[in-house]
Amino acid sequence: MLALRSAVLVSTRNVAAVLGCRNKHTLPDLPYDFGALEPVICREIMEVHHQKHHNAYVTNLNAAEEQLAEAVAKKDTSKIIQLGGALKFNGGGHINHSIFWKNLSPERSDPSAELKKLLERDFHGLENFKKEMKAAAVAVQGSGWAWLGYNQKTKALQVAACPNQDPLQATTGLVPLLGIDVWEHAYYLQYKNLRPNYVDAIWDVVNWKDVSERLAKAQ
Repeated sequence: MLALRSAVLVSTRNVAAVLGCRNKHTLPDLPYDFGALEPVICREIMEVHHQKHHNAYVTNLNAAEEQLAEAVAKKDTSKIIQLGGALKFNGGGHINHSIFWKNLSPERSDPSAELKKLLERDFHGLENFKKEMKAAAVAVQGSGWAWLGYNQKTKALQVAACPNQDPLQATTGLVPLLGIDVWEHAYYLQYKNLRPNYVDAIWDVVNWKDVSERLAKAQ
């Protein structure tokens, strides 16, 4: 029993030490200009989305992790549990948007041969996949994301939807390949309440090169 208590104490100290000396999360630069995705996504949306919304997730995630380090150091279990929601929401927001920016590009590209093969096998082609992805995105109630994910157990592609900022891999086990943000801040200034139109348009700026590279890493 004494050995177990000592191990738990050491583990708690190690967690606190890691959290205490961690590097803070930072807002990643966009790989293109704010106006580069026009006319699909206007400059104003991209600037507000990146500079305000994503930046807020980063700021709040850092604050939550600082509070977590303090709570772990104090062995404040209630506070640790209380911080779970903020860590999931802001951590998910940071993860999701960091993928989203790279999933988009002003330069046209095509899915790799491997991605095309899996899209044909699992969805009967690219166009059928787009229909299924659109259905998932439009069906999200309130705010959330539609995702193309890779199931490493079944070696198959899957479409999934996540509410709010829930990160795909942490909540479903699927490796995220392509995400469509359907929070209103991602499209409302331009598309108003016509979410289906936004989803239809976004395919013109999907960075299939990035999606294909994510698949290759996941396999």
